[in-house]
Order: sequence, then structure tokens, then C-alpha cells
Amino acid sequence: MSPDHAIGKSLPRLEGWEKVTGQCRFTDDLSMPGMLYAGVLRSTVPHAELLALETEAACRLPGVVAVLTARDVPGHNAVGIIVRDEPVLVEDKIRRVGDPLALVAAESKKAVAEALAAIKVSLRELPAVFSPREAMAPGAPLLRGKTNLLLHRKIRKGNVEEALARAHVVVENTYTTPFVEHAALEPEASLALREGNSITVWTSTQNPHFDRGEIASVLGLEQNRVRVVQQATGGGFGGKLDISTQCHAALLAWHTGRPVKLVYSREESFIASGKRHPYTIKYLSAANREGKLLGIKVEILADTGAYASYGPGVLTRAAVHATGPYYVPHVHVDAYAVYTNNPYCGAMRGFGVPQVGFAHEIQMDILAEKLGLDAWEIRSKNFLQPGMETATNQLLRQSVGIGETLRRVKAEVTETAI
Repeated sequence: MSPDHAIGKSLPRLEGWEKVTGQCRFTDDLSMPGMLYAGVLRSTVPHAELLALETEAACRLPGVVAVLTARDVPGHNAVGIIVRDEPVLVEDKIRRVGDPLALVAAESKKAVAEALAAIKVSLRELPAVFSPREAMAPGAPLLRGKTNLLLHRKIRKGNVEEALARAHVVVENTYTTPFVEHAALEPEASLALREGNSITVWTSTQNPHFDRGEIASVLGLEQNRVRVVQQATGGGFGGKLDISTQCHAALLAWHTGRPVKLVYSREESFIASGKRHPYTIKYLSAANREGKLLGIKVEILADTGAYASYGPGVLTRAAVHATGPYYVPHVHVDAYAVYTNNPYCGAMRGFGVPQVGFAHEIQMDILAEKLGLDAWEIRSKNFLQPGMETATNQLLRQSVGIGETLRRVKAEVTETAI
């Protein structure tokens, strides 16, 4: 069918009627006969050796059906979309506040809360690191292995030192961006049901195929014995690409043989979920007298938190987009993703580019001011066009929209001002 029936027209959203009439069913709206409620015991310290969990008292409480720890994971006790480095349940080492230590399934939410409170945790706290630069310093506490460096991406094009020598103006600044919480209206939620040697999980997710693979791995099952149903998802923005409740609900349903529902509270969602990566960006821009960019030199330091999540992908995109939508003949970029004891960081709208975009656009404004140019003018002198190459030498063969976009926006702004 031709897209002409849709382009340029206002069309109703497919799920719009269900949502505005309240008929849309989110994961927490689901229930089943014999359903248990679930909860997660989480670490309250950022870095520690987990010595022991005493669960006997919790198991004896009325209404408690199951209390699970790392030893109850039948398959792989780790998940991760790029690097499988996040424990389903901590076995030996805590790396952030909110790390999951134990699971509870019970007949009521009250019984869940009482059981979680009854579990005794023995641990030995370790020194923690909370900034990437601190984590990269010699002698810094290590989260895993021999280094806290997750990834280093480099881009080299031309000769930046040569560009600096020819520049009429050089602007150098350091920019910082913060953690950002997704705060979707619907918190993370899953309902799991075991049927024989198979399991079904209804969940609030953006990534059902990945969820299926991780659940299968954790339970030690073939993927064809795991079914994931993506419920209406009340907000995601990248935050529901990672595993959250899915494996925990599935584990409890697998062990109890009963349907189990796990829904985060708002506080728990804040504690347990991934964030947008905070960046520290050192940015140097060089331009000639006419305002043409000659070169840039950029260092990006990204805090990926305790686990990798989408960090390698996010960092790579940040490095590639450090030049912005502009032609820059000489490019020198170093981008680092570093483990810390902070909340883990992953996918969020823009996937690493908004942070560096914040920096390169301010750089352009400052260059324009120093050269006595209009902010529109300096951008029009530098935007990418067909036939040009990007920082990674990709030849742009097709249309490039930035020029037309700038012209239309300027015309709209000018007309509105008049």
C-alpha cells in the first residue's frame, strides 16, 4: 500500500482508544488464580563482599512460599545485552546500591515485606569509587578484573595540531552532564507462569526477544521453552531495554510452580533502573577567520556505573557524533566508558548523542561570538552536505537534512518575529 494515505495527515494512534477509555491492560493489571506477589532484597551499600544471607527466619513466616538466593539460579547467574556482567542475584560481590541479593514470593504484599525485612545480610564493606576519573586513577578500588575501564573508543582524522596552527580562533571548554532518570509513568513489572517445563512472562519491556534469551539462559532452558509477551508499555525511552523484573519473576515462578507478579515501587525503580550516562567532555574547536571549522579535539569521560548495559554502544555513538552535523577535516576524539559504584547507565533517548550535542552546539555559539558571526551563519558555513565525509570517513551519498532544516527554521523564526 502506498504511504500517501498517511504522510502529512493526522492519524489516530492504534492504541489510543484503549488508553483514553482506560481499557488498556498494563502488566500490573494482570492477575491469575493462585498468583503470588514478589519482592527483591537489595543492597544498601555500594561496594562490599557478600559473606552470607540468613533466610531461615523469612522462610518460616506465614504466607511466604519461597526465598531464593544465588544458589537457586539453575542456569547462568548473569545478564547483559553487550557484556554479561550483571548478576541476577549477587553471589559474592556487591557493586552498587540496589544490587539484588535475594527474592521472596508470598501470598500477600505484606508477607513479602515482612520476609524481606527478616533476611539477615552479612557483608564486608569495600572502598568505593564514584567518578570515572577517580576510577581510572592508579590504585583505585577495582569493581572487577584488573581495570575499571570498560571501553576506549578513538577517532583520528587528519592532523589536529596542524589545524590548530592555522586557526584564527580556538575555543576550549569542559562540559558536564548529569545522570538522568527515565521515570516512565509505569514502573517495571512482570508476571510469570510456569506450565510444565516451559514458562511464559508477561512484561513491560522494549526488548522481548532479548528478554526471552536472558530468561532462558538464567533458567537453563532452550529458548523455545520460553515465551515473552510484551504488554502495553507505559513509557520506556530506552529504560526498558534492560532486564529488570523478568528473570526474577521467572525464577520464582519456576521454583514455586505458581504464577508470580513482581512490580517495582517508584522508589525501587529509581534505585534499580539504568540511567542516562553522565559525561565530562573536554572540547576544543578551531576555526579560520571566515568561520569554517578546521579541527576539533575531544575527550569524553562517561560514567557507565556498576554494569556495562548499553555503555559500549552509547559511548561509540557519542564519539562518532562528536563533530555534530558539521564537516570537520581534522578530528581527534578519545571516548572512555568507565565502571564506578554508581547506578548503572544504559540506553536513553538519543543514545549518547544529546550529551555531546550539548557541548558541540555551545562551542559553535562561542565561535560565532568570537568571530562576530551570526549563530545561523556559522552553522550554514559548516553543515554536512552530500559528497562530504563524516569524522569516520563515511561518504554521504544521499540527502543530508541539516541544511534544509536550518533554512526552514530560520525562515519560521524570522516570520514569527515579524
